This record gives sequence, structure tokens and C-alpha cells, in this order.
Amino acid sequence: MNITTVIDGTSARITLRGDIDFDTLPPLRAATDALPAHVTDLLWDLNHTSFMDVAGLHLLFPPAPVSGPDRRTTVTGLRRQPRRLLLLAADVHPDTFDLARLLPDMPPTDFQQAAPEQP
Repeated sequence: MNITTVIDGTSARITLRGDIDFDTLPPLRAATDALPAHVTDLLWDLNHTSFMDVAGLHLLFPPAPVSGPDRRTTVTGLRRQPRRLLLLAADVHPDTFDLARLLPDMPPTDFQQAAPEQP
């Protein structure tokens, strides 16, 4: 896995190349923990991430911070499998996995998966 962080004012973009799973979760959390306190907007660039398991949900939807900065987190470049995981999580627990917050540029109707055709 390769992680690149770019900070521009109060915004940070973390780009990763590789999968998100429980083995890669610690270095990804370390990348967010290393951000300066003045960073209020975090963008995860997942253009080069083809697989994400439940660890990605833990990364993108952390529990409310006990201490430290409160950051607005968004995602760009979702590929098919990570997008499907997020849609499934939002479908099962919409209050916990708020995709409107995470994917602000995507209209809410795009969050819904197409219903399977009935024979």
C-alpha cells in the first residue's frame, strides 16, 4: 500500500494505492492522526482502491472523536466494490452510514441500488 497526503490550507487529500482491510487500517488511521489540527476537511481519494472490506467502514465512519479535531470527511473515486459495500451498509444502517455526508456530490437517488427485475 502506498499512501500520499497533500495538505492545502485547512484541507487534506489522502490518496492510497491498494486495498483497505484490517491489515492496512492502522497505517491509514496513522495518516489521519498525523494531520495537523487546523485541517477541517479530509478527502479520501480511492481511485486506486479496488477492494474495501468492513475496515473501510471503520475508517470512513469513525466514532465521534473524544478529543482532537472534528473533520468533514468526503470520498472521491469510488470503484465498484467499495461503492457496493457503502451502499449495502447505508441500506442496512442508514443512520450510521450517512452517504449524503460522505459523498456530497452524488445525488441521493444515486445511492439507491436498482431493484432486481421481476420475472
